[in-house]
Amino acid sequence: MYLDDLPIWGMVGEIYQGEGAADKDTDKFLFTHRKISIAYNGPRVIEVNLTSENLQPIKPGVTLDFSYAVKWTPTTKVFARRFDRYLDYNFFEHQIHWFSIFNSFMMVIFLCGLVSLILLRTLRNDYAKYTRDTDEMEDLYRVGEDSGWKQVHGDVFRMPENLTLFSALIGTGWQLVTLIVCSVAFAILGEFHGEVYEERGELITTLIVCYALSSSVAGYASGSNYKQYFTAKEDRNSSWQQCMILTVLLLPCIVSVVVGCLNCIALYYNTITSIPVTVMLKIFAIWLFVSLPLVVGGTLFGRHLGGKNDFPCRVNTIPGPIPGENGSPPPPWYTRAIVVIPLTGILPFGSIFIEMYFIFTSFWNYKFYYVYGFMMLVYVILIIVTVCTTIVAVYFILNSENYHWQWTSFLASGSTAGYVFLYSIYYFFWKTKMNGFLQISYYFAYMGLFCVGFFIMCGTLGLAGAFAFVKRIYRNIKVD
Repeated sequence: MYLDDLPIWGMVGEIYQGEGAADKDTDKFLFTHRKISIAYNGPRVIEVNLTSENLQPIKPGVTLDFSYAVKWTPTTKVFARRFDRYLDYNFFEHQIHWFSIFNSFMMVIFLCGLVSLILLRTLRNDYAKYTRDTDEMEDLYRVGEDSGWKQVHGDVFRMPENLTLFSALIGTGWQLVTLIVCSVAFAILGEFHGEVYEERGELITTLIVCYALSSSVAGYASGSNYKQYFTAKEDRNSSWQQCMILTVLLLPCIVSVVVGCLNCIALYYNTITSIPVTVMLKIFAIWLFVSLPLVVGGTLFGRHLGGKNDFPCRVNTIPGPIPGENGSPPPPWYTRAIVVIPLTGILPFGSIFIEMYFIFTSFWNYKFYYVYGFMMLVYVILIIVTVCTTIVAVYFILNSENYHWQWTSFLASGSTAGYVFLYSIYYFFWKTKMNGFLQISYYFAYMGLFCVGFFIMCGTLGLAGAFAFVKRIYRNIKVD
């Protein structure tokens, strides 16, 4: 409940259990009287307080009378400071919050050092072996056995399976990256245009506008990624139109299905959380007249400006064998996708899980989140950690002569979202007091949507870092 954009919280009732029950005939009670205290300064409302009184038992056939009282009190508090009482400084600026940032920063230093070790020492030794001038065949054979990542140079840039879906996910991921950066930057600059928590719905409006305007980024990224796997002649028979349509429909369809189901549940329970039809039509109009044309334009630009086939190695006509397939010896256990994918997401999740607690608490326990500078810093740390861990994972995969690294790197970096969802389950049972089908469905539906978007975003970031790494290492080798 809101009054002049100020939130009002109050108890609806209570449930007594055990020997402390106030009435033996029922354990459910309602507050039937509300006392509202409003403090004002001139024509401005400064503070609103709600007190629930007169607890009455709920019994079949008994009619309850509800009442309220309003008290107006003058105050000297200025209008610009009226939200200060809602900002929990002791909670959001606790030492644990600062410690988590420092801990994540140290993790970044460690991972950057690890990646540098791989690039400067291990790869340098590999390059020295590959460029060694010798005519002895046994030396060449030994070099091929020592390091496996060079052996897949003819397949490492092969077109990944389900390229249309793969490109659509990449385009959506870059759109979400742009959305988060723009939205958080807008919130950080709240001192110049007004804090986002001061006007109800301002942050939601910002997210919708940024998503619609960033659709050109999605089209450009998906179109350029799809085009780079085709020559000019092959591109004439490609299905780039399907890729463009899937890019513009992928995330909106997922969100529409989930929100539509939640809206049906809200209408069944007759709650105020249901979304009006007019709002749905407005959002659909924004998607139809803004987002859709920008995706089409971005795709055309991406195909002509960014979709260049500049791979440093040619792709063989016949795909090479994969270790562990068709009777070949299996690779080491730590290079298998089933191991690499879940292990890669652990460190990125460890760098953000403290911030996840503050975000979840703000969203589900009715606290105003205002430390967007912290959020931006954690976001940057997440990007660095995700890229570094994915590079290490891809190096192990390529070293086992497995050239199916594109999907593996995407899933490995996106696996962080799986840990976030597991943490949301822990948070639900141990940090909230939600119960009933309505609250449970809303909680897990929104957490599921959040984790889907988080998966696509982290997968795109990890893939981008891995792609740059793979191009770099194969650009410096000599291929006969």
